[in-house]
Amino acid sequence: MNKKIKTDAVDHLFEAILTLKTPEDCYTFFEDVCTVNELLSLSQRYEVAKMLREGRTYLEIAEKTGASTATISRVNRSLNYGNDGYDMVFKRLDDSKEE
Repeated sequence: MNKKIKTDAVDHLFEAILTLKTPEDCYTFFEDVCTVNELLSLSQRYEVAKMLREGRTYLEIAEKTGASTATISRVNRSLNYGNDGYDMVFKRLDDSKEE
C-alpha cells in the first residue's frame, strides 16, 4: 500500500464508499464527489484493465475505449507491477457471477 495515500481523510472516503449498496447509490455519491471527467477517466481505466486481462491489443483497446496508448501503458503497468487491486476486483466479480 502506498503510504502517501494512507491518511485519515482517505480512510473516511473509503468508509463512505463501502456504505454504497446499489449502482444508483454510486451514481448519486460519485456525481457529487467527482467531476464528470474524473469519473469517466476512472471508468475508462477500468475498461482498459478488463480488456488487457482479456488479451486485447493496445490498438483494439484504444479504438474501443478512446484511451491513449500512454493510459493503456499505465494501466498495464498497474496490472503487472501494482498491488493486484484490479485482479482482486475481477476475481470477486467472477465469483459473484458463479453464485
